[in-house]
Amino acid sequence: MGVIQVLDDRLANMIAAGEVVERPASVVKELVENAIDAGSKRIEVHVKEGGLSLIQVIDDGCGMAVQDCELCFERHATSKIKRDRDLFHISTLGFRGEALPSIAAVARVELKSCRETGQAGTRIILEGGEKKTVESVAQPKGTDIMVKDLFFNTPARLKYLKSIQTELGHISDYMNRLAFSYPSISFLLTSDGKTLFKTYGDGQLQHVIAAVYGMPIAKEMEHLQASNLDFQLEGYFGNPQITRANRSYITLLINGRYIRNHALINAILRGYHTLLPINRYPIAILNIRLEPTLIDVNVHPAKLEVRLSKEQELLAFVEEEVKKIWGRQRLIPEPTRSKAVEDTAQTRLDLSRTPASYIQEPREKERFYQRAEDAETTMKYTEWLLRSAEEKEEQNEQGQKLPQVVDSPPTPTPAVPEFYPLAQLHGSYILAQSEEGLYIIDQHAAQERIWYEYFLNKLSEEQIELQDLLIPLSIHLSVKEMKQVQEKMNLFNQVGLEMEPFGNQTFLVRSHPRWFIQGEEEATIHEMVEMIIRGETKIDTVKLREKAAIMMSCKAAIKANRYLSHIEMEALLDKLRETISPYTCPHGRPIIIHFSKYEIEKMFKRVM
Repeated sequence: MGVIQVLDDRLANMIAAGEVVERPASVVKELVENAIDAGSKRIEVHVKEGGLSLIQVIDDGCGMAVQDCELCFERHATSKIKRDRDLFHISTLGFRGEALPSIAAVARVELKSCRETGQAGTRIILEGGEKKTVESVAQPKGTDIMVKDLFFNTPARLKYLKSIQTELGHISDYMNRLAFSYPSISFLLTSDGKTLFKTYGDGQLQHVIAAVYGMPIAKEMEHLQASNLDFQLEGYFGNPQITRANRSYITLLINGRYIRNHALINAILRGYHTLLPINRYPIAILNIRLEPTLIDVNVHPAKLEVRLSKEQELLAFVEEEVKKIWGRQRLIPEPTRSKAVEDTAQTRLDLSRTPASYIQEPREKERFYQRAEDAETTMKYTEWLLRSAEEKEEQNEQGQKLPQVVDSPPTPTPAVPEFYPLAQLHGSYILAQSEEGLYIIDQHAAQERIWYEYFLNKLSEEQIELQDLLIPLSIHLSVKEMKQVQEKMNLFNQVGLEMEPFGNQTFLVRSHPRWFIQGEEEATIHEMVEMIIRGETKIDTVKLREKAAIMMSCKAAIKANRYLSHIEMEALLDKLRETISPYTCPHGRPIIIHFSKYEIEKMFKRVM
């Protein structure tokens, strides 16, 4: 006799449950998505003990007839698709017909449903996938489904679950994301009789954000709405001053479906560019609408991952539109407002995090300030400041600037107001004033931004001025590193580095771009080689140039405890106002902090 046999439906459903029902949050996901597909306007989710003892989902959707109530627990029974071509036009959240039989296989389930108010409804009870009761009951229009004792017949699954609080956190996190996707549906989540989360279904996404993150955070979110021939984007993006330690606060939705997509998250981060501190991430909600034919949602059992046929076009579109948001904003933080927002955010419990993560991690020490100050760099910096100051004095004496070309483009309005230096604090911060109040400027971060835009502009020039070396620089590498560099020699050539192998473990550098910092040429080249090695085949020229610009701007910028004259401070502020983005240094730290006149008067109790 043969040894291969067909599994019975009960065992097949238990195996399928291993893919579909990972934890209580998976059950909530499947049941709530069914309620949304049923056209519900109000959905209630009640859980006990993190969903292990009870998950109850009540909706006011279309409900089901008695025969549908019985069929819905059969494997691959669905009303969403009928033929193979329907798979290419999926517009619902559920469609496989695996969820209910998989859930019923590992729990005790009670379903009550009715199609019309006033008519008799249907009640079905199942245990471990076996039907125990089918009867008529009084039931309002909609569906009420209870899942009790999850994994009661598969105890091995229970030991892999986390604490009740953690499992509840996963449920809360998913409900939050569904509410972002469907602001026109009223959601309610309770745990052991206590309300954790509630939205009112008024269609306002910002009201949902307020329900999840608090009103102060919602007020700091910027709205995005854009479209092209293929995609429609809508969402809210948090001010760069409000950041989190991980990416979990970035919510991606495609056609109302919550997804995970690393490339899209990176596109959003590129849109923030240098506005975010290192290892900090924004709060963002992005809903993308596109034709169902451009997306394949049938690539993951839980439908959390999708394939996009025009992914590169979408990534470029998202990055461009996020950049436009911050290009329109004046991003100078006000300490009192920022503190109020952070304090409110800290008091709102995010159940998807473990208790240990509520401890605010200490900020990374500013390693750039701890470096020894380079005397030659400081001398060049002083000369640069004095030269800028002399040019300004000369213009003031003449009463006007040199004649301008008539057809030259108009100078854009500065992103920051014109302010005047008052003093220097601790050799590190410039105090300045304008009609709008008091400003504190981090002189190191300010000059980092100035040098960064200068170097980035030089790196991007088509014609690169080269500095030929009388004595070549020797770059020593391992054999493996030599091979990696040789494979990407074209990247070095594109930024103006002329290198050639000299033996098995050495490169000779015969010329480099003229903009390299004097005395830092070898260190700069080593940094660029390490970038190539770390990036493997994924690094591109644009990224290489930007990283080089960031690294060189840090080396060139003035350090802390460098005391400036009044004319030097004035020249530095003038240069800062000429930059494209004077709000943060290339590492994302703020450059300017603003105290408005009103805030100062309020602190001194001149206004109450």
